[in-house]
Amino acid sequence: MNENITISKHTVVAFNYVLRDGEGKILDDSEGNPLEYLQGAGNIVPGLERQMEGHQAGDAFEAIVAPAEGYGERKNIPIQSVPREAFKGIPHLREGMQFNTRGADGELTPIWVHKVEEDVVLIDANHPLAGVTLHFNVEIAHVREANPHEVEHGHPSCSGCAGGGCHA
Repeated sequence: MNENITISKHTVVAFNYVLRDGEGKILDDSEGNPLEYLQGAGNIVPGLERQMEGHQAGDAFEAIVAPAEGYGERKNIPIQSVPREAFKGIPHLREGMQFNTRGADGELTPIWVHKVEEDVVLIDANHPLAGVTLHFNVEIAHVREANPHEVEHGHPSCSGCAGGGCHA
């Protein structure tokens, strides 16, 4: 691993982060387990990926990502109520879980659980962080050149890719 590699397209980057909203509330963090992604493959939100460009291992910085470059602006789609029985077979249904539903046009559309009540589940077509300005504190753990398999499949190698059996 060359510590002097600069983050650019087709580099694999591992970084630690703390994600906060505009009020400073922690929304997520890497908890000391660096997140690894392939630069230029759209593995992370576009605004963060753009701000990672040019950094090297050891760099620490704050990245502020507007909703348009994060999880998007909130769409004016009302939260819907779905009978709880539509989720049978999912014993630990909880707020924030993502599912895909097939629209009338046959396309898969992501939905998120907004709230779980006794008889109904409230679902939202907006990502839970839609409309939120994201404040990342980032520390680059390491950077390396991606191998041809990683570039071809659009993500860093993983155990599912061993022997070419990529699951993505």
